[in-house]
Amino acid sequence: MKLPLFPLNTVLFPGCRLDLQIFEARYLDMIGRCMKQGVGFGVVSIVSGHEVGEAPKSVSQIGCEAQIRDWQQLPNGLLGIRVEGGRRFRVERSEVQDDLLLEADVTWLEEMPDQPLTEEHDDLAALLGALSLHPMVATLEMGGEVNGQQELACQLAYLLPFEREQKQVLLEMDDPSVRLARIQVLLEQLQGEMLA
Repeated sequence: MKLPLFPLNTVLFPGCRLDLQIFEARYLDMIGRCMKQGVGFGVVSIVSGHEVGEAPKSVSQIGCEAQIRDWQQLPNGLLGIRVEGGRRFRVERSEVQDDLLLEADVTWLEEMPDQPLTEEHDDLAALLGALSLHPMVATLEMGGEVNGQQELACQLAYLLPFEREQKQVLLEMDDPSVRLARIQVLLEQLQGEMLA
């Protein structure tokens, strides 16, 4: 399947929301086409290169579909859109179009069946609840109650202040319980750094 890509200095996760300001012609055209056709686009993390201007030199091979949930003209005159992460995908092949838009052949990744939360996840669920009170998280209408390990893992991986490379590793994990275990390790490392 062909998918237009939006390379960013961030990692989008399934079920998570991201607000974007669109000003480059290639992305305005892409968003217009996506909205007319009722389809999404792919968000991939930039490995080397920049968000603006030329197409980046390299992007991660695993990304997340972005589905447009809302749009508005911002006070600065730019188009503002809110997207929500959908399915994860693998980039099989990509090429830069004439308008510098990156387009890729992608394969959708299979998701494992979600598992219910257990007592061992209580602390992580409480952490997500606390994060939901932060004004920036509240604006995105994220956090609070979650329905399983997948949702908890994706929201924590997205919202916590991990390095982009760490977030990318978390996105590439197929098993939500493994992702949650890795988040626990990263949290302990963060706490260690804060105490040092």
